[in-house]
Amino acid sequence: MVVLGGDGTMLSVARMAGARELRVLGINLGGLGFLTEVTTHDAIGALERIFAGDYQLDRRTTLAVRVLREGVVVASAQVLNDAVINKGALARIIDLHTSVDDEYLCVYKADGLIVATPTGSTAYSLSAGGPLVGPGVPVMLLAPICPHTLTLRPLVLADTSVIRAELRARDQEVFLTLDGQEGIPLRDGDVVEVARSPHVVALVRTVARTVLGVLRDKLHWGER
Repeated sequence: MVVLGGDGTMLSVARMAGARELRVLGINLGGLGFLTEVTTHDAIGALERIFAGDYQLDRRTTLAVRVLREGVVVASAQVLNDAVINKGALARIIDLHTSVDDEYLCVYKADGLIVATPTGSTAYSLSAGGPLVGPGVPVMLLAPICPHTLTLRPLVLADTSVIRAELRARDQEVFLTLDGQEGIPLRDGDVVEVARSPHVVALVRTVARTVLGVLRDKLHWGER
């Protein structure tokens, strides 16, 4: 599949692909272009090399997200970047009773909580103080948004973990946001469950473009 657009377009295509391991080539028509592989100027040459077999597949981890309401699954999705529980514009701080692999972790008193893949480490999680993670590292990131307790910091977990966060926020507007593009309203008592999905997104890469090169160029490392 050839995708014309920016990172947002790539994220929406990744969710649409679902269980199908499509080979996806992104041609950047957007801004940053972390996920898109080539520019419009280089597109024809890149396609010729790819059709000749000169490419690599970069298989990216995705997350399976479910919303449980009184024990019943009321919504489910797959994300490439992140799943974010966030309060509405006028809502107060929300309480998220969070566990990892059925072990109690803490109550996040915060504006929200981000669960991200390594791919999503360059997105919202980074703005919330999370680390940059190479896409091949088998981890998940857990980052609170503006926590009330300053000792709460982003956490790196094994990608075999199952994260559950129960919302405690009566009469407040709270949403689960998928890759920053789709929103699911949450109710008091809802449980958001996030685990590694068995499905991956296979990005087509040319030899000339590396992960470290993308970070160096897009984040302007070493520039003064």
